[in-house]
Amino acid sequence: MPAQPPERHGLPDPRVRRSRSALEAALRELVTERDLRQISVADLTKRAGVNRSTFYEHYVDVHDLAVAACTSTYDQLVAAAPIPHGQLTPDGTPLPNPLPALFTHVAEHAPLYRALLCDEGSARMINHLLHRITVAARVSRGLDTGEGAVPDTPHDPVSAFLAGAVLGTIIDWLRRDCPGTPEEIGDAIWPYAVACAEVLPEVGR
Repeated sequence: MPAQPPERHGLPDPRVRRSRSALEAALRELVTERDLRQISVADLTKRAGVNRSTFYEHYVDVHDLAVAACTSTYDQLVAAAPIPHGQLTPDGTPLPNPLPALFTHVAEHAPLYRALLCDEGSARMINHLLHRITVAARVSRGLDTGEGAVPDTPHDPVSAFLAGAVLGTIIDWLRRDCPGTPEEIGDAIWPYAVACAEVLPEVGR
């Protein structure tokens, strides 16, 4: 297991953040040039400008780094533009379709997502994305705060179904080399996301 990074006031040491950022950036660059399985630790440390020992302080292997980099990029998207699921805003106006932004993000990082979600998929990566998309659906349905489930909330199979459908569409799109624009894909599945989101929470009781 990688060594635990030093922390100050609950936050990683700035040197740790810089090392991780450099290695993740190096991985994102290299995966556009060759398959993930062809990238070595030596390739990464050379591109990132860090020592080999530094790599192993934070990651078990190249695949571990790839998962960290991919979850980091997706979490940045969620932080910048949370993905709600539903048709109306609280004041009753139509909600803009957020899915084109999601597919644009996937397209921008397609080599990395393809390496982890397709033929050599990572269970850890798939589970992370399923969890994040499920939480986004639950938040929009008033069943989750984003920090945890609302007390006494039942299991919600609708949010789980929606998360699986969105992730399945992403994986299929990547396998087919991303045909169509992100806007076309997002617009095609948005009505189905809306229909799922409008199912009453009581379905899980």
